[in-house]
Amino acid sequence: MTDFSVFRIGIDGFNLSLGKGTGVATYARTLAHAVVGMGHSVDLIYGLDIPSRSSQELREIRFFDRLGQSDSLPRAALFSKRWIRDRKADFQAPPILQVEITDRVDLRPFGDRIPPFERLFNSENLFQRAARHFRRTGRLTTVHMDSPPAIMHWTYPLPVRLEGAANVYTLHDLVPFRLPYTTLDDKPYYHRLISAVCAQADALCTVSEASRKDILSFFPATNDKLHNTYQSFRIAPFILNRTKQHCASEIAADFGLAPDSYFMFFGSLEPKKNIGRLIEGFLASGCDRQLVIVGAMAWKSEQELRYLERGIATGRIINVDYLPERTLFSLLRLARAVLFPSLCEGFGLPVLEAMNFGVPVLISREGALPEVGGDAALQTDAYDVDAIAAAIVRLDRDDLLCHQLGEASKHQAARFDMSTYRARLKTLYSAALLGKA
Repeated sequence: MTDFSVFRIGIDGFNLSLGKGTGVATYARTLAHAVVGMGHSVDLIYGLDIPSRSSQELREIRFFDRLGQSDSLPRAALFSKRWIRDRKADFQAPPILQVEITDRVDLRPFGDRIPPFERLFNSENLFQRAARHFRRTGRLTTVHMDSPPAIMHWTYPLPVRLEGAANVYTLHDLVPFRLPYTTLDDKPYYHRLISAVCAQADALCTVSEASRKDILSFFPATNDKLHNTYQSFRIAPFILNRTKQHCASEIAADFGLAPDSYFMFFGSLEPKKNIGRLIEGFLASGCDRQLVIVGAMAWKSEQELRYLERGIATGRIINVDYLPERTLFSLLRLARAVLFPSLCEGFGLPVLEAMNFGVPVLISREGALPEVGGDAALQTDAYDVDAIAAAIVRLDRDDLLCHQLGEASKHQAARFDMSTYRARLKTLYSAALLGKA
């Protein structure tokens, strides 16, 4: 029997490379820390635009140059030299080359954006090339590397597989199928992609029973290889060590806010987040507290934009596109409550992060939110603006309710701690290796 403790596990850098954090990027960082905590080593595989012919020395410089730039390159002009080169390259799997870390590049500005790893790799434009290849052929791109990890954990349904490894894919949710009117995904392409990933995966990972149920409803053949590991959370130690006084000074200086004087929402602003009804319910509540919304508009709908602009114009809403983790968690720790009545969530990480700090949370009864929040969260009807407004009034006026929810939140959050998460991952990875065998 193979000793599980000596395995290397690969994690993709698809979302880790983005300039501004996403929920999946947070998932990948947390996963890497969990894997290291299990005693394994981590291989990170990125797909940045670094020519494969680059020297080893220049590859390190180019990697961190690209990692610090915008999320994507400008599109090549039709029939330009670059366009023709890229089209030819789509039919060849790019090599996976190691990026040697020499400590000559100052990595301090990247902070926690790069999770712990033993080996770092890049494959030139891997994810864009694989997506174009899949659109043309319907086949996943198979990539090769010297001494591959035993398990390759793709944190998103990417059209890539690593030869010589057990390939695990995380399907966070099936919102494009459950609520097709809330996303801009190409639905036929997405269905082909998920079908191909499900067929070729050695194991599939999801993050809640609600998501598992949705996946099985569309792809029942995945039952034997689909595992729910839930998610966990990890807050950087320097954030945990900050006092509430430091946090209060920061939010007073940055936003002119006092502790307990505001509600909070953080996450991408898109229709599935129910941001239109949330804002409408908040404005209708008539409470004196402000609402701080941290997140950029992923794509706009007339309703969301109209209510958001009205709230900002009247001074009742503060909207910030993006905040560094330090400032975000300073705001979170001192909020009256987090408002998160989403239409559908595969997990709902903001709920868990709020509960970890003992912050009361308002959630809907949709998707995985009742699993994550349990009885420690105040629940409401996602589609009923009056119900959302009434729940906000309760949180605004009832100090005892907020205290009780805050205390219960800490116990609920403990159900998703890292030790429990690592145990679930061990079950997943053991099954993946059996599937590969």
